Amino acid sequence: MSDIRYNIVYLILINLFSFILFYVDKQKSIKGKWRIKESTLHAAGLMGGIIGSIAAMILFHHKTKKPKFIAITIIALLFNAFLAYEFIVNL
Repeated sequence: MSDIRYNIVYLILINLFSFILFYVDKQKSIKGKWRIKESTLHAAGLMGGIIGSIAAMILFHHKTKKPKFIAITIIALLFNAFLAYEFIVNL
């Protein structure tokens, strides 16, 4: 498998993982149980799972009223966009 395929598989998996993390955290929130740390949610986004993070935030209405969380998510989105640009330019 070529490098590009590994990267695509990685991005699919990390975005799925990020989406699932948000889903689990939302369910725990509803049930009043132990929660996933915000730093863990952000780490998944920064590692390439930002699309999964944003999709889950919108779909589950999770963490959408926390300005600091949204600001860090936007930074993660910009960071991921920069990495994608660098990757494409250096192909």
